[in-house]
Amino acid sequence: ITTSRRPAALFSPFVRRQQVLLLYRRILQTIRQVPNDSDRKHLKDWAREEFKRNKSATEEDTIRMMITQGNMQLKELEKTLALAKS
Repeated sequence: ITTSRRPAALFSPFVRRQQVLLLYRRILQTIRQVPNDSDRKHLKDWAREEFKRNKSATEEDTIRMMITQGNMQLKELEKTLALAKS
């Protein structure tokens, strides 16, 4: 039986990279909404440093966990910004 579905492992590094890049872009876009210049710079430096520090991670479970943590931190930042605007 032939199937057009390829094993997930073939695409996993590519898909993970796309997820990480999307998360990074979303974090930076959200940080741009921070009204205070020094807070914005601090958050931007923090995000850049975190992604750079974890750039060499290769363990699939570790990368998945970091993506989950990054998404949770993004949600927290979005909540904080929403509260500050209200």
